Amino acid sequence: MVRDIFDGASLSRLVGGMGVGHVRYPTAGSFNNAEAQPFYVNSPYGIVFAHNGNLINTASLLQFMDATAHRHINTSSDSELLLNIFADNLQQTGKFRINEDDIFTAIGGLMSQCRGAYACVAMLAGFGIIAFRDPNGIRPVGMASRKSGNGKDYLFASESVVADASGFSEWEDVRPGEAVIITRNNVSRRQVAPAAQFAPDIFEYVYFARPDSVLDGVSVYRSRMAMGDALADEVQRVLTEQNLSVDVVIPVPDTSRVAALNLAQKLKLPYREGFIKNRYVGRTFIMPGQQMRKKNVRRKLNAMALEFSGKNVLLVDDSIVRGTTSREIIQMAKDVGAKKVIVASCAPPIRRVYSNVYGIDMPSRAELVAHDRDTSEIASAIGADLVIFQTLPDLISSVRQFNPSLTTFDCSVFTGEYVTGGVDEGYLQHLESLRADNTRGKLALSGSGQGDMEGQGRAESNGNGSVGIGNEVGPSRKDNMRVNGTQTNGADDTVGLYNTFNTA
Repeated sequence: MVRDIFDGASLSRLVGGMGVGHVRYPTAGSFNNAEAQPFYVNSPYGIVFAHNGNLINTASLLQFMDATAHRHINTSSDSELLLNIFADNLQQTGKFRINEDDIFTAIGGLMSQCRGAYACVAMLAGFGIIAFRDPNGIRPVGMASRKSGNGKDYLFASESVVADASGFSEWEDVRPGEAVIITRNNVSRRQVAPAAQFAPDIFEYVYFARPDSVLDGVSVYRSRMAMGDALADEVQRVLTEQNLSVDVVIPVPDTSRVAALNLAQKLKLPYREGFIKNRYVGRTFIMPGQQMRKKNVRRKLNAMALEFSGKNVLLVDDSIVRGTTSREIIQMAKDVGAKKVIVASCAPPIRRVYSNVYGIDMPSRAELVAHDRDTSEIASAIGADLVIFQTLPDLISSVRQFNPSLTTFDCSVFTGEYVTGGVDEGYLQHLESLRADNTRGKLALSGSGQGDMEGQGRAESNGNGSVGIGNEVGPSRKDNMRVNGTQTNGADDTVGLYNTFNTA
């Protein structure tokens, strides 16, 4: 998105020494362009505001805005609501010019009023840049600096990789309940909220963050290596119980690559890149509508028959949420001749009646493939021969071992334990209705509805004009033949790295 919108010409028109940008998709509210961040209010003082996360007490805050603060909220976005809470607290000073103490006080007041997850960056016209993080530190944000002439440049970002790519160093996480103010002359940091249970969202490490980022002192890359090691033990246990063997380990690009490689090495199995990714299709996880996600899986990935033909394949994925992507990927593997497809997930099943309320756009509980299903039923639903899940203790240990001071994580989608409190069944139903409305809005905007994929089934052009239809059993891997119309390119296990243990 950034690459497409902010080209050289548009960047050349940006004037000044400060800026705030935003690329997050909405998880509550609507998909209206009016909700594109950052938000802006001209009173008081001119504030630009960007937010990652989700508030859980929006109803009471909207009542306060209307009845007490007398500020009008234009959209259903909780980010605009946060901005106006902050603006109202600043306005209470009644000053012509505010100082840093006034800003810290206003943010402290906001943290006492707002419940939920929020990592925020703001800009005050002519004053400076501000960042703060909720008292539980659920969503990430940090800061870095670089030398510039006789002074320094500063940035705030959700992930440290942004600093690395821009030549910044000395990355520091903004602490839970902390606010940071950067002006032309000074950097001020202050704890503005009482200490609470520090609980970063574990899904950041499983899925969202780039592997070359470091969040709260934990290398995402190292944590995913550890996830692969722990998952290998569980895979070995289950395969032994089921008396099954695996010929090859293949990751589902891109997030699971690191874990899959470590798993393969620990189990002494060949690791292969069986799916080639189309770089011009976005993440299917956040696409609106099941049919659109299904359609885009086939556009996004292409299965190479030479890595699947006649083999028992272990697919490693970061998680299984709706199952839409997994179902299509498994069928693609079978379409090119996989004999058996076993799926291993780096995250536990999301099967209970819980929902993510802190800024991850999880589907409604009824859409979760693991909802009210045991492991064998999940495997049947996605077309796999077997599904193996990471255990929650192993997942937590995979992250915590790299920073023992992180004693708690937000694992609410697995456990239903919400660190902020204030989440009941009524709120969960309200959030699901908002997300359903959001999905309908995105579908309407795209002009793509359920009917677009009617009757197409699993048949899909594979790029050479042929159409693949699933077979239960593929031909011998030594056959240099076409599998469902796709050339296997002479699949041969005697060629390639890590095949010395497969020479028998």
